[in-house]
Amino acid sequence: MTRYPAIDLRGATVAVTGGAQGIGRATATAFAARGARVVIGDLDLDQARRTAASIGAVAHPLDVTDLVSFKAFLDAAGEVDVLVNNAGIMPNGGFLDLDDRVGWATVEVNLFGVVHGLRLALPGMLARGCGHVVNIASLAGKFPVPGLAMYNASKFAVVGLTAATRREYARRGVSVSAVLPSAVDTALASGLDMKPIPKVTPEEIARAVIGSVAHRRAEIAVPRYVGALATLSALTPEPVLNAVRRLVRDDRALLPDSGKRATYRARLNGNFSGQTDHQA
Repeated sequence: MTRYPAIDLRGATVAVTGGAQGIGRATATAFAARGARVVIGDLDLDQARRTAASIGAVAHPLDVTDLVSFKAFLDAAGEVDVLVNNAGIMPNGGFLDLDDRVGWATVEVNLFGVVHGLRLALPGMLARGCGHVVNIASLAGKFPVPGLAMYNASKFAVVGLTAATRREYARRGVSVSAVLPSAVDTALASGLDMKPIPKVTPEEIARAVIGSVAHRRAEIAVPRYVGALATLSALTPEPVLNAVRRLVRDDRALLPDSGKRATYRARLNGNFSGQTDHQA
């Protein structure tokens, strides 16, 4: 395993995208509790400022789909030691039923939001010979789910992007890791029955992100065993896997929306750059 320069979180500058609530808020809180200087970016600046004030951080406006906005955010943050690419959206529904604009927004936020962060943060880290980027990917980046096709596509891409950039820069002291949560108990999973996929809390994801700064592993599944299950599924013959999928009803993301899910879908349809939270 490559040895990376250690990062002391006391006094380190940590930038978190989509940090106003959910995983982003929990992650910002965890870093701040360890003495880091935390900078939160979010479209919802009012909520981001409230979060920042509650944990002793600072907040700036951020649209991760806009390279200029992302650059302004990182310029305001200063020399970033750790970047957490957390912002994301998760529309559900049949592939042919989703509005094309929602599909584009999913790729722009979930994939190009990460691309922009890497392109802008890596040069400074490489120049200093030290740094760490955490991309919040998903179990959906390994395991396809009917009803989440565009989300799957974006997260498969993030997993591949993370692995490739990690290889490119490992010998230059900069690490790139992916955290792969299962279903997370945030607004983005509201109204979705994802059983038997286990739900985890934002705080559990935050602990995984914090831990990655120390061990720098390439991929961190939360909970850990779901990573092994995803690997096993890739080795399982398709007829067997499909039988298991039917047994556990893995097509629930295709079911009609509940009231809670309809509220989230309506927010996405009205604002395709909604980046204030993240769900796996």
